[in-house]
Amino acid sequence: MEAQGSKDWNVYKQIFFDHWEEFKKKNPMYDQQYYDALVGKMLGCGNPEKMGYIEYRCLNCGKGLRVVSMSCKCCVCLRCGKVYVDDWVSQVSKMLHEGVIYRHIVLTMPKVLRNIFYNHPELLGVLMQCAVKCLDDFFSTVRGRKLKGGYIVVLQTHGRNGQYNPHLHIIATSGGMDEGTQRWVHLNYLPYPMLHKKWQWYLLEMLKEEFDTEQIEQIADKCYKRYPKGFVANVEKGDVPGRYKSLAKYLAKYVVSPPISVRRIDEYDGETVTYHYRSHKTERVEQETVDVYTFIGRMIQHVLPKGFKRIRYSGVQATKTFEKVKVIIREALAKVKGIVKGAIKIIAKKNYQERYKDSTGTDPFVCPCCRSQMDIWRIWHPDYGVIYDELEEMKKGKYESKEKEAIAQKSNGRTLRSSSKRVQLPVSGVWNGDSC
Repeated sequence: MEAQGSKDWNVYKQIFFDHWEEFKKKNPMYDQQYYDALVGKMLGCGNPEKMGYIEYRCLNCGKGLRVVSMSCKCCVCLRCGKVYVDDWVSQVSKMLHEGVIYRHIVLTMPKVLRNIFYNHPELLGVLMQCAVKCLDDFFSTVRGRKLKGGYIVVLQTHGRNGQYNPHLHIIATSGGMDEGTQRWVHLNYLPYPMLHKKWQWYLLEMLKEEFDTEQIEQIADKCYKRYPKGFVANVEKGDVPGRYKSLAKYLAKYVVSPPISVRRIDEYDGETVTYHYRSHKTERVEQETVDVYTFIGRMIQHVLPKGFKRIRYSGVQATKTFEKVKVIIREALAKVKGIVKGAIKIIAKKNYQERYKDSTGTDPFVCPCCRSQMDIWRIWHPDYGVIYDELEEMKKGKYESKEKEAIAQKSNGRTLRSSSKRVQLPVSGVWNGDSC
């Protein structure tokens, strides 16, 4: 498994290495320092000499050695994208109110509107705000009173085959806060046809307000006539958390996944790239072959403007009011029947060691010779040089001073205990690494 993943990853990097310069000539809009820097980071990812590294050694037998390259954390990098997904799951799972029923809502747009957002990426943030207004209005209309729901809105710009298809994945509370009474209102029934119509109206009105041109007016009229039932707004019906251990984990593969995974690349011959995906229309795995410039374009077009926040928290999920609202919701849920108990599972953020264990079943920091746990030996960064060197620390008497400090504190602890039974000083922890 690991070898295949490495092979696919190298193929993806090779495509950009071979054709990025030529791609920029054919597509001048991407000939910018911003994109060059991102691609450069991605090409250097996994290379210790370019990205820096952390060196681990076995201090027991002296033979075990492992060098872990620092990652680029770049949005173009598919390998770092997997880490981003894991971190997102950990972050979002802590921002869900326990006991509240959440729904996975997907708000889409017809093909005729996609080019508008492609040519005006600054509208993507307005699109996310538009969705929050739409859902608040939807919940309030259903209830007959003004409600403020909770939303974690995530922008996704790609379809399953990598083409540009901006749409929103939303983790939404099934109900909201009654701002008048400050009580939580759960909504069992949601009329989805109404949501389709409201989303259509909010989206088209937003575009008309932003542009106010005859062309946009014509496009809006065309959309109203072509889609009389409104735009597609997929809603996961039922209590999603009740069927999955964690809603955040369930949504991760849909919400924050990169345009393509490395294992979906089937072949690269220097001129064309073949990859597979599961089609929405047929629900079957389909294969597609495109020229290298089309492939690079499908990957790079999903890079968002610098500083753009792809994930936004609104309503009762807003980070500023989360703790305050959590108390009110808990009190309200105590009076509501049929809620999902323990639906949200908090998932701890995983480090490199844990992710490696999950992937391979082995601990990367166990010495292959004596099976002892390896320790950090050296940290080096291309910009800052040597950040930490264990050998230099040893020469300075690192462990000798720690041992003296521990002995001194033990002695002080015994003296104080003998003079006063009430006073007890803890013994400082000494180095717990493996001895040579």
